[in-house]
Amino acid sequence: MTSIPPGTPGEPDPLRALGLERLRRRTSMKWRTYPDDVLPLWVAEMDVPLAEPVVRAVTDALALGDTGYPAGTAYAEALAAFAAERWNWDGLAVERTAIVPDVMLGVVEMLGLVTGPGDPVIVNPPVYPPFFQFAEHMDRRVVQAPLDAGARIDLPGLEEAFREAAAGPGRAAYLLCSPHNPTGTVHTAAELTAVASLAERYGVRVVADEIHAPLVAPGVTFVPYLGVPGAARGLSLMSASKGWNLAGLKAALAVAGPEAAADLARLPEEVSHGPSHLGVIAHTAALRDGAAWLDALLAGLLDNRRLLTGLLAEHLPAIRAYPADATCLVWLDCRALGLGDDPAQVFLDRGRVALSSGLPFGTGGAGHARLNLATSPGILTEAVRRMAAAVP
Repeated sequence: MTSIPPGTPGEPDPLRALGLERLRRRTSMKWRTYPDDVLPLWVAEMDVPLAEPVVRAVTDALALGDTGYPAGTAYAEALAAFAAERWNWDGLAVERTAIVPDVMLGVVEMLGLVTGPGDPVIVNPPVYPPFFQFAEHMDRRVVQAPLDAGARIDLPGLEEAFREAAAGPGRAAYLLCSPHNPTGTVHTAAELTAVASLAERYGVRVVADEIHAPLVAPGVTFVPYLGVPGAARGLSLMSASKGWNLAGLKAALAVAGPEAAADLARLPEEVSHGPSHLGVIAHTAALRDGAAWLDALLAGLLDNRRLLTGLLAEHLPAIRAYPADATCLVWLDCRALGLGDDPAQVFLDRGRVALSSGLPFGTGGAGHARLNLATSPGILTEAVRRMAAAVP
């Protein structure tokens, strides 16, 4: 049998802190979408207690009645310090940032600044489904430039998409997912530099969703898009949301490259009213004081990824799990199981395990499912056991 790996020394692994009974008391989407007999390993919520610095900051704010509108640059300053320490990037200029409600609403605002109705927005499927949903809701035309067989950016395919977009009317944008969701791919400096060069050549504006940047495995280097040569006209969205499980405390930052500052300056002032003041406080505390907690989480996620690899080899060897260096997610190729285009539905119906269906992720999603690793080793083990039992 596959053993559950031991915890790591130092800060306790937050993934081992909460039992199933306590988790089922939660009222968020992850725990209330399905009946109680279902193990939810789908949406990107983590089964962890909050980092103590976050709890303390929010509790202190509540005690003060500090629940008004957000103001100031503390969030941007904390992110700049985190980026310098964590990613060796000192190019995050506080004066070229703006607070936005969350990353996807920030993406909408950035696309609104650099494109118009009917303009093309290029994406790399399989990719986070709201990329399609939000762009289409804005009356933008989604153009797919699929990842290659190794789940990396297909640069020749991307260039072809850029060329076609540049040949048409209007203004084109490229919505970059970095690190990539669902595959967990961490784009290299060389890849991102090539992207920036293509974007400049064809006049395509890059908007980078970098929400998963804190969730990069130990020993792996995350490269901010705005930190590579040629990316000065780019725009980025960053947040502590995924790294510290703060989706319910809404806040994110839009960051502009040096040559995109004028675009960001056109952001309507009322957008800054959308984030939660408590969210800004929580995210600032996470970035400023939550590094030890994050490191323990990353070690726990690495343990869980290794555990899952062993469990799949033992119980479901026909599933191919894409190797990933980031996120708390695993992209599963289930086509060899013969479960059809939507294996997640089979695992739900027969095994009472909820995964994310691959179909909404676009080209390359059929026959795939996305699993959220951010749970206890015990829950992960039981989930794989149930999935194996669901396969005829």
